[in-house]
Amino acid sequence: MAIRKAVGSRHDPRSGTPARATGSPARVPASLAVSLAAICGALTAVQTRLNGALGLALGDGLVAAAISFGSGLILLLVCLIFARRGRRGLGTVAEALRNRSMPWWTVLGGLCGAFLVLSQGVTGAVVGVALFSVALVGGQTVSGLILDRLGFGPHGSVSTSWPRLLGAALAVIAVLWSVSGQIGGDLPLWMLAMPLVAGFGTGWQSAVNGRVRARAQSALAATFINFLAGTLALVAIMLGRAVFVGWPERLPAEPLLYLGGALGCVFIGVNAFLVSHTGVLVLGLGTVAGQLIGSVFIDVVVPGGAGLDVTTVCGAALALVAVCVATVRMRPTARR
Repeated sequence: MAIRKAVGSRHDPRSGTPARATGSPARVPASLAVSLAAICGALTAVQTRLNGALGLALGDGLVAAAISFGSGLILLLVCLIFARRGRRGLGTVAEALRNRSMPWWTVLGGLCGAFLVLSQGVTGAVVGVALFSVALVGGQTVSGLILDRLGFGPHGSVSTSWPRLLGAALAVIAVLWSVSGQIGGDLPLWMLAMPLVAGFGTGWQSAVNGRVRARAQSALAATFINFLAGTLALVAIMLGRAVFVGWPERLPAEPLLYLGGALGCVFIGVNAFLVSHTGVLVLGLGTVAGQLIGSVFIDVVVPGGAGLDVTTVCGAALALVAVCVATVRMRPTARR
């Protein structure tokens, strides 16, 4: 679907997509945008390691995901106390939802974030951070290509070029190469598929969070709405499940295991800001670069890592090549 842009108005009342207008903020340079996205990707790799370890320590990946998301929400609530612009942005979004100038589904990006954190808690420590990240890459890349073309991001519909198509294809090949050694082995297929599906959802999450941020004029407001939706979903599922299976016997005492939510706040906030400068695909692939480098480092260096095999390393290298190919032309071209 093509997103039409209103000339001289702030918003398209049918889609909730901000129109580009005279006097809009200057575009972040491509090199800086990709560098920031890569840093966020490295933080995501660390988050995967922490949430996976928390899930193992609790013996319950769902509770680990709820703790991670819930702690992030509490941190954002504290930030909102001191951020008037963030509170004003929440009011703007609430009004836009009431008068239906903004689609209701744009505030549900946190559901995809919740599934990502759940995937980290359930499979991250088992499959290894590197293999998890490569599978996540495939989903992010394909969803970024499709969503940019359909016009879900703040840019509207973005034309599909050969470098973007080739980069996406190489990312998919990288995933297949990385998991080829695990298929038919000890790991169940759903553990390999879960991060792939989570990656696809992450692309959609970045797109709709970018819309919310543009309407609210506040990355903090967009991040809070993301965490609110994800926390409510995870807590509801956790409470329903606890009726049948009970709760973990104890919480781990290691404080580092509870930092996943804070890292998620940084990741979501920066992504919500950057997506209007890069488009969904380029943002996802920039994130991928840092994520892969960070994940390989964690699995090799950090004690207790899952270790690496040749196919995972080669898959990660090919995914980095995919990033370079797809970002040959940084500035997306919006279709009118």
